[in-house]
Amino acid sequence: MARVSESLAGRLALVELTPFSLGEIPKVPLTRLWSRGGYPDGGVLGTRRFPQWQRDYLTLLAQRDLPAWGLPAKPQVTLRLVRMLAAVNGQAWNATQIGQSLGLSYHTVNSYLDYLEGAFLIRRLPPWHANVGKRLVKSPKVYWRDSGLLHSLLGGASEAALLDQPWVGASWEGFVIEQVLAHLAQRDRGGEAFFFRTSDQHEVDLVLDFGDQLWAIEIKLTATPGPDDMLRLNKAADLIGARRRILVSRTTHAVASDREVSCSLPWFLRHALGEPST
Repeated sequence: MARVSESLAGRLALVELTPFSLGEIPKVPLTRLWSRGGYPDGGVLGTRRFPQWQRDYLTLLAQRDLPAWGLPAKPQVTLRLVRMLAAVNGQAWNATQIGQSLGLSYHTVNSYLDYLEGAFLIRRLPPWHANVGKRLVKSPKVYWRDSGLLHSLLGGASEAALLDQPWVGASWEGFVIEQVLAHLAQRDRGGEAFFFRTSDQHEVDLVLDFGDQLWAIEIKLTATPGPDDMLRLNKAADLIGARRRILVSRTTHAVASDREVSCSLPWFLRHALGEPST
């Protein structure tokens, strides 16, 4: 911490305060939280400030806060970068491609991304490395941590229009990942998060490593998941030896066994991940 003369080692705890998560505002419809994001002033609690609040927030970050924290980019460059990051949300990170669009080296783009990650705007989800006898995707995937900020950059889709957007699948995927990881952090469950993908399209959207076991989580936008969805998940989960396989969708019907679960996001958070630690 700046201007602190003595070491605070052993006397300081770091607590990450995320925007509102699903478990913190249970009376708010899931679709509203997904559409507007979790910032209290951003519209999730019923105000009409979405998406202008989000746009103003990002502009002020680019003009004032990020430069104060050491980001050397000009505000207009930062805002161009965040718009590009919205366009590649949920994709494997390609710093060279983004750098060419901005006229910057991939080293510089990676350093800028470090600042955005440090500001809790972006999450880099690293790949899971395993000896599976297949070529693996080695680049991290990049997600916006707050779906409302993402949607404001992509055009500010309303709740009613959200499912008609071409980017809706990646948005839902990132939203579910963030809700799951926020839920784990609030319950002090620990665990590390990854994704898994091979060159021949075996994929797990979210791999949770709890040390003694792996969970493989596949995220689908559909409200009617079928047997083929679980079959594909099991094939990929077998490659990494995942103990539990969870298919999270917008279904209203949960089917669960000790090994396999097909459920909605609220059901998963409530039943599979447990209650807060005390």
